Order: sequence, then structure tokens, then C-alpha cells
Amino acid sequence: MSDTTIGHWLDNEAYQGTSGRFGDVTNPATGAVTAQVVLADEDDAARVIAAAKRASTAWATTSLTQRTKIVFRFRELLNERKTELAAIITSEHGKVLDDALGEVTRGLEVVEFACGMPHLLKGSMSEQISGGVDIHSKRQPLGVVGIISPFNFPAMVPMWFYPLAIAAGNTVVIKPSEKDPSAVVWTAELWKEAGLPAGVFNVLQGDKVAVDALLDSPDVKSISFVGSTPIARYVYERASQAGKRVQALGGAKNHMLVLPDADLDLAADAAVNAGYGSAGERCMAISVLVAVGNIADELVAKIAERTRTLRIGDGTRGTDMGPLVTLAHRDKVASFIDAGDEAGASLVIDGRESPADGADDGFWLGPTLFDHVTPDMSIYTEEIFGPVLSVVRVDTYDEGVALVNTNQYGNGVAIFTRNGGAARKFELEVEVGMIGVNVPIPVPMAYYSFGGWKNSLFGDTHAHGVEGVHFFTRGKVVTTRWADPAESPSGGLELAFPTHG
Repeated sequence: MSDTTIGHWLDNEAYQGTSGRFGDVTNPATGAVTAQVVLADEDDAARVIAAAKRASTAWATTSLTQRTKIVFRFRELLNERKTELAAIITSEHGKVLDDALGEVTRGLEVVEFACGMPHLLKGSMSEQISGGVDIHSKRQPLGVVGIISPFNFPAMVPMWFYPLAIAAGNTVVIKPSEKDPSAVVWTAELWKEAGLPAGVFNVLQGDKVAVDALLDSPDVKSISFVGSTPIARYVYERASQAGKRVQALGGAKNHMLVLPDADLDLAADAAVNAGYGSAGERCMAISVLVAVGNIADELVAKIAERTRTLRIGDGTRGTDMGPLVTLAHRDKVASFIDAGDEAGASLVIDGRESPADGADDGFWLGPTLFDHVTPDMSIYTEEIFGPVLSVVRVDTYDEGVALVNTNQYGNGVAIFTRNGGAARKFELEVEVGMIGVNVPIPVPMAYYSFGGWKNSLFGDTHAHGVEGVHFFTRGKVVTTRWADPAESPSGGLELAFPTHG
């Protein structure tokens, strides 16, 4: 057992809590336990939420200019020290350093967007809508907001939410994944250095006890969640019943439709990059390639050729793909490979046999490629969340689109083609929230919003962008009348429904 303990954060200080409950944090590249993370009980959760509530009114009434200055200072510090954060992510998640740095950089985009909050919170005003009557709108913060983030992006996904929440005048309680909790605590320390007042950014470590405390607390006004679909549904239903505003982003089974006219070398590169990057532990990973027409044999051969060049190993050693996050998750993904093989799919490359440049006890599983996958197989129907790419063969474009549209998930999808008309038709017909045209991972820039359809999203508000600003604020519309002092202030009695004229 490691002597290092990762605790909560409240009032700009570390807090170890009183629960006496702990979980192991491991280095996936070695299998070694590197720290113990505190797992909150209900008293710990109440104390952290109370800190956010105490700070709420003062922060909401802090000038917008001052709030933005602190967010901008946080952005500068994070940009200066992003390699530090990337190293922490690699040590606990396992993704290679370049990938971890890319994660931080994409998160920074949302911080930069939040620096424009003075513009984003501008209301509107209409003068003289009736005699002596004006109307204007404004947006105000919610209060305490809760964020429950997943293991696969311990820095970027929280940054989809808290920069906007804080800049808009809310206080935050974030529960990071207990698998890789250090990145959020490091971020909390950076917020303190940037000048954020005590109680505005708080960290609640834990498991389901901590999650349920956030979902049930009457002091927490909204919940932002990213994770698997069953848990997203649970979070949405429980938090909604408690009267909260909820955005719960769930699972995915992202397809990549390759038409016969596509550049197959470009498509093969994209399939490998999007299928195996971050060991497939991305909600926007391509997990199903749909080959249309007679291109499948050639395309699968090109993908296999590229896949065999990938170097698997410790993310600090310049490899292409690191380990999976935990041994249990590694074994779960391997069980899907077993199931696909037993179901009769063609196992072109078996990641269970891939050598790794790392410790023997690392959580290794190499990239796996299946061909001749059918929609009834579990490797197609289930979200695997690992480096497993399945190729489904169809005869026509219409068959491919129907396959995508009948799937329970609707997070991301891509089409590869040289035909602009086909791409436009695809954009109109496909029932998915984020679409890439010759782009395999269509994650929007921060000034657009991220989110899927169907069982990939519970709630109707997507992350970051303008939708994110609206999620963390409430609108007011104010109608005012100031009579001309030279006229009588009374309008007389009139019981009919008011109209403007």
C-alpha cells in the first residue's frame, strides 16, 4: 500500500475527510498501487457541498470583470504548466504523454471560451415596447453546481463544464473518477494560485456514496455527468426527480462509413487513429467501420498493415498506445475479444497477443481488428471502450445509414467519401449528434457544443459552447414602466389581459 493519500478539496485547502474509506490508485503501466484515494461518506460530502454553498452568494455578486480576470489568469497558468498535468494523467490513466497533452490542450479551448463570458452573458433590451414600457433580459448563475467526471479524460471532460460554470458566477463541486483522481486536485491548486476565492472550486472524492450525495442534495442545483449509458440514465432520473437541471452524456458506438469512392489510404489512417488512440478509451472513438460495396478486402488489409506497426507500452517511453486504465477493465475488454471470436467474426489481429514495452504487470491489451462482424454480435451491440475495431460489410449506402440509425447510440459518426452530394445527404439523414466528413473524431471546438442523440444523451443540453453557458445560468425577462413625470402615473383600472400598443 502506498503512503500517498489523495483527499478532497474545500475552502482552497486539502481535506482528508473522516470516512476511513479508501480506494487504490494504480499506475496502469506497472500495475503498482501509487496512492490511496479517500472515498467520501455522507458527512464528508455534506461538508464539501456546504463549502460551495457558503461561497455561492459572494461569488455570484463578484463583478463579471473580476471573475473573468481570474479565469484568464487560470488559463495562463494552465498553459504554462500543461506538461505537468499531462504527466499526472499518464501516470494514473496510462495514455501516452502526447495524447495526455492533447487532452489538456483541448480542455484549454473551453477555458479560453469562458474568458469571453462578459460577451456571452450579455442580455438584450427593447425600448418603448408600449407607452413608457421597456423590456430587457438577463442571465444569472444557478448557485452550487455538481460535476461527475469519467476516468478516460480526467482533465479535459471536467474542463468542458467548470470554466463556464465559474465564469458565469456559480460555485462548483466536482467528483472525479476514483481511478485517476489527482488531475482535478492539481487543477484545484492552480485555481487557488490564480486567485479564485475559497469555496468556489471544490473536489469531492469517492464512489457511489459521493455521487448520490450530489444527486440528492437540495443545495446542488445542477448535475453535469459523462459516463456509460446505464449510469447516465440513473444520474438523469435520480437528479431530475430531485428537481435538478441535468446534462448526462452517456455511451457510444461510433460508426465510420466508407464509401467506394473514398481515399482508402486516408480512411485506413483515420480508422487506426480513431480506433486505437488512447487505447480506445474515448467516447468518440471509432469502434465500427462500415465498408460499403467491394472495398472491404482492400480496406481491411490497409488497416491491418498499419495496425501491426503500432508500438504498445509505457506512455512515457514514446510508444503509440498505452495500457488500459485498470486490470479489471483490461480483462473486460479482453472478454469481448473472446466473445467476438466465439461468435464467428474473423479475428484479423488479436490484441491479446501483442507484446508491450513495459512492466510485466501492466494492464496491456494491444489493438484488435475484427472483420465480417454482424449486428447481432456483442462486439457490435455493446460499448467496449477499448482498442477493438469491428468491420461490418454492407452492399449499399442506404444499408450503412440504416445500420447507424437503428443503433441505440447516437454520439459521433463519420463518412469518408469524395462525393460532396453523398456527404450532404448523409448529414441530412443520419441520426447522430456529431458528424465528421472525412474527419474521424468530430469533437467540436469549444465555441460549439458537444453531445449526442438517443442513448448517448439524457437531458437536452449539450456541453460547452452557448448551450453550456445557458445550462449554467437562468434567464430573466424584466418589463419596466417609468411614467413621464409630467404625466399622471396612474393608467386607470383595466382588468382585460394586457396587450402592448
